[in-house]
Parts: sequence; structure tokens; C-alpha cells
Amino acid sequence: MTTAESTAYMLIFRETSPEVYAAMSDSDRRYYLDRWNAWCDELTDAGRMLAGHPLGDAGTIVTGAKGKRPIDGPFAEAKELIGGYFLVTAADLDEATAIAEQCPLLPFGMTVEVRPVAGACHLARSLGWETMREPAAS
Repeated sequence: MTTAESTAYMLIFRETSPEVYAAMSDSDRRYYLDRWNAWCDELTDAGRMLAGHPLGDAGTIVTGAKGKRPIDGPFAEAKELIGGYFLVTAADLDEATAIAEQCPLLPFGMTVEVRPVAGACHLARSLGWETMREPAAS
């Protein structure tokens, strides 16, 4: 399947208990990192992986009128910190979910949220647009 026949999906990885890794032996951590990298390589070799990166621990949340209320975050008390993402291609949500189900770190408390990538945000869709730009006049 080519990406032209597919839709883009974002897999959002949440670390629910990163302390589990600290309790592992070095050899176990290497083993599971090797499994993670092999999974990434399989997705890349199959033409499914469009992008993906881990995210750093520090960040800022911008809110309020004109972004005048930046807040340091993410917050340590949050139950599920977003640890990274993949952008993959799949025929449909079921296939994207099946890809996420192969995540080798699920047994250690990681969760994966699977979301289709939309062509337009809620605001643009409320105008009846399918993309972020106004449709060209016919």
C-alpha cells in the first residue's frame, strides 16, 4: 500500500510509569530499546512511518487572550506525560490501531492514543471547509 491510498494517523505515546525502566537491569533496558527500534525500522521499511520523535520533559503551555498566560509544563503530577509521537500511514483507524497494538512498551504502562490527521481544524470545519484555507472560487 502506498501513502496515496492511505490516511495519516498520529500515534501519541504516553509514559504512565517511566520509573519501571529505572527498575530494569541494563541488559533488559537495552533489550526493550532494541525491540522498540526494530519496530520503528519495520514501520519505516514498510513505508508506514512518516515522522516520529521523542519529546523532552520540559515545556510550556500557552493560554489566555493573545497567549498572555504561559504556564510551565508538562506537569510532574500529570498521570500520563506525552513522551513522543509517530506519524504513520494506514488504510483506516482499525489498521492504525493494529499498528499501535504492536508497541513493545505497552506491557510497561505505556499507552498509545491513535488519532487521524485532519485536513482542517474545528474552526475551519465550522465554516464548511475541508482544509485550513478557503476553497478557491469556481
